[in-house]
Amino acid sequence: MFKALADPTRRLLLDALFTKGGRSLGDLETVVTEHTQMTRFGVSKHLRLLEQAGLVLTRKQGREKLHYLNAVPIQVIHNRWIDKYTQTHVTALADLKRQLEEPT
Repeated sequence: MFKALADPTRRLLLDALFTKGGRSLGDLETVVTEHTQMTRFGVSKHLRLLEQAGLVLTRKQGREKLHYLNAVPIQVIHNRWIDKYTQTHVTALADLKRQLEEPT
C-alpha cells in the first residue's frame, strides 16, 4: 500500500475520488490530464494498482466501471503508525494546558 501511495499521480486520483466518488475512467482521466500529460492507458494502469492495494473499489453500472475511494486501509495505517505515536504527546499537552489553567 505504501508503494501505491508513493506516486503523486495515484495520490491525485485518490484526492479526486475523495472529492467525488463514483467516477468513470474518462472522468478521472480529465482530472489527471489537468495536472500531467498522461494517457488514458496510464490512468488505467494507476487505477489498477490502487485497486490491487485495496484503496479503490469499483462497481459496474451499465457499460461504465465506476471507481470509489476505500479509505479503510488508510485509516488502518493512521491508527497503526500515526495515532499510536501522537496520542501520548497530545495527552501530555492537554494535561499541561489543564494544569496551567488551574487557579493557584
